[in-house]
Amino acid sequence: MTAAILLPLLLALVCWGSTPLVFGVLTAVGVVIAWEWAGLTALRGGAARALYAAMVGGFLLAAWNSPQRDSHILPTLLWLTALWWLAVPLLFGGFPENLQRKPIPTLAMAALGTLLVVTTILALVTLHGMDNGTARLLYVLFLVFAADTGAYFAGRRFGKRKLAPKISPGKSIEGAYGGLALCALWAVAGAIFIFDLHGVSQVLGFVLLSLVVAVASIVGDLTESMFKRVAGVKDSGTILPGHGGMLDRVDSILAAVPVMTLGLMLLEL
Repeated sequence: MTAAILLPLLLALVCWGSTPLVFGVLTAVGVVIAWEWAGLTALRGGAARALYAAMVGGFLLAAWNSPQRDSHILPTLLWLTALWWLAVPLLFGGFPENLQRKPIPTLAMAALGTLLVVTTILALVTLHGMDNGTARLLYVLFLVFAADTGAYFAGRRFGKRKLAPKISPGKSIEGAYGGLALCALWAVAGAIFIFDLHGVSQVLGFVLLSLVVAVASIVGDLTESMFKRVAGVKDSGTILPGHGGMLDRVDSILAAVPVMTLGLMLLEL
């Protein structure tokens, strides 16, 4: 029921909402995500979580209204976020012993959450504000959906080898391959019909970028699962009945959207 209500609202916002309206709604969502992220750290008291969520909202407003948003702030945030998603898989192999021996400091977790939320919201709004922005934004959201859907069905049918058994036992390597295969098909369609690319090299480059984004979405999902296990919680929150917290729904997006936005900038698409 929750998904049946939220999905049409999301599509309506993306398709017909103005960019300032999209920013306002996503900022509110970002504040909720920040509240839930704080619950995965030592900032579990109500006052501390509220202060942290307000701080993240303040950073979002400041970045959005800065005259250097597009020229300096967003590119810098995108590179920092991409570096995080490139580095975090190093924690997967030794989990949970590595984080039990040396937990990530609370201040570092707070800074990380701020970086991920602010960057993702700014990237989403930037995509929406581009030429053909609605289609671009829907493309990356459906790319994440394709990665998740392909992984689910391929994993159920062919899954034998665990992808990260100590972090997310239900995910398999075969499932990940299935997700990437579905993403490749969606990427070819997106390259031709959404981004209007026709040269073979252009299409292949775009498909490669989309596969990198799909891998990032998997890493984002695993990362939140890892942090929830460290915190000893099943869900990040309860705001979405039957679906857990907002962070549980967007963990893949926190990785995919910044990587996609950075890739589009580098490819000048």
